[in-house]
Amino acid sequence: MPKFPSSPQPRTHFALAALVLASLHFPAVAEEPRNGVKLVADIEFAQPGGVPLLLDLHLPKGIENPPLLLFIHGGGWRNGDRKRCRLDWVARYGIAVASIEYRLSHEALFPAQIHDCKGALRWLRAHAGRYGFDAGRVVVAGTSAGGHLAALMGTCGDVVALEGTTAGHAGQSSRVEAVINYYGPSDFVARAQSHPEKCEEPSGGVFQLLGGKVSENLDLARLVSPVTHITEDDPPLLILHGSEDKVVKLDQTEILRDRYQAAGLDVTVHIEDGAAHGWKTTDEERHLILAFLRTHFEGG
Repeated sequence: MPKFPSSPQPRTHFALAALVLASLHFPAVAEEPRNGVKLVADIEFAQPGGVPLLLDLHLPKGIENPPLLLFIHGGGWRNGDRKRCRLDWVARYGIAVASIEYRLSHEALFPAQIHDCKGALRWLRAHAGRYGFDAGRVVVAGTSAGGHLAALMGTCGDVVALEGTTAGHAGQSSRVEAVINYYGPSDFVARAQSHPEKCEEPSGGVFQLLGGKVSENLDLARLVSPVTHITEDDPPLLILHGSEDKVVKLDQTEILRDRYQAAGLDVTVHIEDGAAHGWKTTDEERHLILAFLRTHFEGG
């Protein structure tokens, strides 16, 4: 089991639920990490509809059977790159990181994207022995559109329509132990009201994801929304959002937080003061991420 170096407790702007930050010891981000990292790049894990999907593995050296962080990139579901992995740095602290691709909205409409993310996790679990990580300890994370898909993976564990067959290995679970959602949308019906240009106009990312207006595809808009699927057995959730985000408005985090809280679930929210969409990673954020991972990989 990986061990994390210690440093003083960080400050958080806004925290809810059961992550008791005061009881944890945090890694000193400024110090030299304990482990090197081996990159295994360009692994093809599936080819749904003839679209090759690749993943990159960042494997910590000197750690036997490390836990796994599955990372999903952003880009409005229509662009983005697995090479731009915001959390690849956690591999230096003894956590394997898999940064995955999924079909973009010009390649396939929803639910192809969540099918591919779940398929990637099933494939990784089926091949864990080959690469040497612990398939029983998996946290999913993502930014923006990837944050949405990460949150959806966390809440739709028993929704058959969102499982798909990408990559096969149907006997493997697509459930995760925890979720890290960076500024991802959570309620597409509400977003159509507060941010209609994203949902009702042909140029909008949600319009292109669904293949039409939210207002004309309400059942699909509910299916794509993480809040629709929340149940009392959903995993702990950490949400990070910029207070000045104009791309995904803060109300999307507030809605998800409130629904999680109403279900009695573990949810923590970090608001980055003054930050717009996709701010530069801070030391405070690194402390918070590593504390969250330590809690759910080492059993709290």
